[in-house]
Amino acid sequence: MLNPSAGQSIAVHPTQQVGWRKGLGNLPSSWLLGPSVLVALAMLLPVAYLILRSVGASESAWDLLFRLRTLSTLGRTALLGISVTGISILLAVPLAWLTTRTDLPFRRFWGVVSVLPLVIPSYVGAFLVVSALGPRGLVQQILETPFGVDRLPSIYGFPGATITLAFLTYPYILLTVRGAIQNLDPSLEEAARGLGHGRWQTFWRVVVPQLRPAIAAGSLLVGLYALSDFGAVSLLRYETFTWSIYQQYQTAFDRSIAALLSLVLVALATVILLMESWSRGRLKYFRTGSGVARRQRVLRLERWKWPAVAFCAAVAALSLALPFSVLAYWLVRGVIAGEPLFALWTETRNSFYASGITAAIAAAFALPFSVLLVRYPGRLSRLLESTSYVGYALPGIVIALALVFFGANYARPVYQTVWLLVFAYLILHFPVALGAIRAAVLQISPRLEEAARGLGLSRQRAMLKVTIPLLWPGVLAGAALVFLVTMKELPATLILGPLGFKTLATAIWSASSEAFFARAAAAALLLILLSSLPTAFLLVRLRSQGDRQP
Repeated sequence: MLNPSAGQSIAVHPTQQVGWRKGLGNLPSSWLLGPSVLVALAMLLPVAYLILRSVGASESAWDLLFRLRTLSTLGRTALLGISVTGISILLAVPLAWLTTRTDLPFRRFWGVVSVLPLVIPSYVGAFLVVSALGPRGLVQQILETPFGVDRLPSIYGFPGATITLAFLTYPYILLTVRGAIQNLDPSLEEAARGLGHGRWQTFWRVVVPQLRPAIAAGSLLVGLYALSDFGAVSLLRYETFTWSIYQQYQTAFDRSIAALLSLVLVALATVILLMESWSRGRLKYFRTGSGVARRQRVLRLERWKWPAVAFCAAVAALSLALPFSVLAYWLVRGVIAGEPLFALWTETRNSFYASGITAAIAAAFALPFSVLLVRYPGRLSRLLESTSYVGYALPGIVIALALVFFGANYARPVYQTVWLLVFAYLILHFPVALGAIRAAVLQISPRLEEAARGLGLSRQRAMLKVTIPLLWPGVLAGAALVFLVTMKELPATLILGPLGFKTLATAIWSASSEAFFARAAAAALLLILLSSLPTAFLLVRLRSQGDRQP
């Protein structure tokens, strides 16, 4: 690892940090450990349900689990996760750098636009891809008359699923990397340039290593999302474990087969988590020497300015403009045909209510959890971390059925209430907040807390006065991510939603299933619009906070 200036380091081996760990105390306090244990116990509920279902599995169910077709499905699922994650990294890291550190024209506009694909549900995105890029889709109809194109190559299968999921999930990495870039110390880059390194050498040898935890955290979310997605893979006819699980739940009398397949998905998620931990490494990413952090300098793109604009425009066109255009087409076509449209006030209010509560609770629990993982590494923290990602890797129907079982048998007061639905949302989307906040904690030196303790502050007050204010951008980013992904959650809402409780996601699903495409397009456009407003506000606020940093 490059150490470009004396007295400063961007990576230190854990054995060199005994001093600060001793200063903070060897054991985590109860306000860190308590919420983390509660989260882990909540995440184990679906696993307990799957184990109960699997215990009574017949011999034929176990035989099905070890068939060659199951192994082939496992390979396809892993290939999809790796491909989607790789493409997302290639899209997100340049976008984060361009919209944060360069003189890119209209960079605030591109900064907002590049995040908005996150609000498009995968089932909506897949439907739009098929409608636009299918063999007889809208693009083919446009090209047929002037160019004689009578059929486009098939978009179904692996190519369509990969492209759709990559362009919808890269904002996970974009937001975490953007937050990490705003916390970088520019003196390290300046020192590297002073030692004779060029701009690209400095970027790859100084900047990228500091962004590794943020890239790893975002990649983990993208990979697990690809594992658990059902909407895109089903519409695009790419058989993965999630699709197989849904088929077993819907068609098979013996649900223990679906439970066994779900446990395999949990094992695959554990492997991904271990890979993310290995890629993040045991290095620390805060400054350990003397010196004062300074304002980041805006880098001039010069001759690369317009190619950078073209790159941003191409990503925005494929991930946002194309879906908007197709939705607008179906809306206008339906209105012209006389299809009735209805007001969606109730659905909008319910979506904001449930998503807002979920985002606030997730951020509140992810903050102490992230501090525990970073400040007190060990077997216990690694076990809690692995457990916290279980729900994110499972399909929503598995989580929902598990909570139906436990709610009907052990938690009747909350059964068929919005609080059980919020609990399901937390199990499904808590890792989204955890990844963003943990990446922010990794970049804050624990010596700041040690200095506060030396001035007489208690451990809790040192955290409240010093660490949490520095973590605020990461906390806001984590809460915003949870809000966005909860707004579009469908399977859990359909199963666990109280009687008459409808959201924009269920409105889209109901309208499209009844072939009211204009009504579905109106709900989808409203979902994207309403989700984009808090996203734009958040990004502007985070940027203003980054501009005020010394």
